[in-house]
Amino acid sequence: MGQLEPTTPQYEYIFAQERFPALVAGFGAGKTEAAVSRAIIGKLAYPTLNRGFYEPTYDLIRQIAFPRFEEMLENLSIPYRLYKSPLNYVEIEDHGKIIFRSMDQPQRIIGYEHADADIDELDTLKEADAAEVWRRVLSRNRQKKPDKKPNTLGVTTTPEGFRFVYKTWGTNLREGYRLIKAPTESNPHLPEGYIDSLKDIYPDNLLQAYLNGDFVNLTSGTVYTSFIREACNSCEAVKEKEPLFIGMDFNVTNMSGIVLVRRGANYHAVEELTGIYDTPAMIDTIREKYPEHSIRVYPDSSGGNRKTVNASTNDLALLNQAGFLVDAPSKNPRVKDRVVAVNTALEKGSLFINVSACPELTKGLEQQAYDKNGEPDKSSGLDHANDALGYFVNQMLPVVKPIAAFNVRFAV
Repeated sequence: MGQLEPTTPQYEYIFAQERFPALVAGFGAGKTEAAVSRAIIGKLAYPTLNRGFYEPTYDLIRQIAFPRFEEMLENLSIPYRLYKSPLNYVEIEDHGKIIFRSMDQPQRIIGYEHADADIDELDTLKEADAAEVWRRVLSRNRQKKPDKKPNTLGVTTTPEGFRFVYKTWGTNLREGYRLIKAPTESNPHLPEGYIDSLKDIYPDNLLQAYLNGDFVNLTSGTVYTSFIREACNSCEAVKEKEPLFIGMDFNVTNMSGIVLVRRGANYHAVEELTGIYDTPAMIDTIREKYPEHSIRVYPDSSGGNRKTVNASTNDLALLNQAGFLVDAPSKNPRVKDRVVAVNTALEKGSLFINVSACPELTKGLEQQAYDKNGEPDKSSGLDHANDALGYFVNQMLPVVKPIAAFNVRFAV
């Protein structure tokens, strides 16, 4: 059997004796590897009991958890069988089950039980949802151990501001709770240049959280902190017959489109189409203003499921039928990812805004704030142009996190 060789923060988390340890880590620090290691070691210690393992979505269970468990079990020469959807558990030979569940619908965390559990990326949930998941997983943690030791529930996460994990582990720790921090540099196995690449793609206000694993205020003041009118201003305009890129946000009676052009490797928002009644009206407006331009639209992907007009054809299909090239993802990105992409593009100089030609967009970037739940406020009406820009940026200037390629080392 192989032998684990974890980093110091990983070791502290894997073998923590407290009931509720939390490993708060920077990108690439190996938090998920630590969670998988803790789960397997804990499962081997109690072969007659179940263990739970939780990810934010079933996609992450399939893409992250399943491959990590298979790799580690194989490297440790531990026989197992993985049962994917709809069962979602791994059965370790002579040592019972590790049950995998998603956290996207907390009300469905019912109907089974385990002795111990592990939650990965808890703080990516909204604070109220994270609290509900925590309570529900604790309620599943009720199988009695033969040695009468307490049930445990561990958390691994990237810090996401002063949310549930901070309020539970970041201050005034209660008995049985332990906070372990893992900065990115604690991982000696990262590829050369990994940390510098993070510095290149993330705004400065996020690096303290994503490199050091620190709790920092990610939701204070305005949403688009990197937008500075003078520094981000552009004097570019639409040129004759050049290709145009339009980010689009669907809202009944209040659609928005942001028109961008490319200059070298950078993009410039040069005009805005705001307050448009519905998709046919948006199509007519684009055709009238830009009859000799090729048009590529980057829309809100929800337009494939709904209509801004009472017709049998959805919004994306209408755009396609109009002859526009439509580049829509299968589902919208997380709002947080879209905001980070826009802030990064503005700060790194790959996105500029013609302030005089885009007054609504400028107003939104300068004034949209966070609401009491830590989400970009939508009650003020400042979100529509921002969202339209964000859909384009997320497609064309996304923040692509470098792969850490962290593997717990094994000595056979």
